[in-house]
Amino acid sequence: MNLEKVVFSFFMILALTLNFGFFVGEVDDPAHHNVYELYAVLVVNLIATVMKFGDRSQLGAMLLATSLVAVVQLISATIVWTVAVHVQDTGLTPAVMSTIVSLSGGAMLANIISVILLMIEAAMLRH
Repeated sequence: MNLEKVVFSFFMILALTLNFGFFVGEVDDPAHHNVYELYAVLVVNLIATVMKFGDRSQLGAMLLATSLVAVVQLISATIVWTVAVHVQDTGLTPAVMSTIVSLSGGAMLANIISVILLMIEAAMLRH
């Protein structure tokens, strides 16, 4: 068993499951979406992205692209949250929360594609 592949797969699947945990709930209700979970999703996605650098295969390029998409979406969600709460003092209105959760949903879709690609790669391996 390749420990590097295990750690890589762990972070990819953790990124997806954490993102799902943040995404689930009423889209406009801040009580259903924890700010610390959003930050955890962002950190785990950043770790997973860094781990994808160096793979020179076509599948590796696709994995990196999906990971970068997820990170951009999550950074955008984090910026929206931060600006709404700390800069504009508008708070987490239903419109703001819907935007944050929608961005998280886009990141989750990118994470789903990453996990599907990971499963395809594992299925293609021949020993």
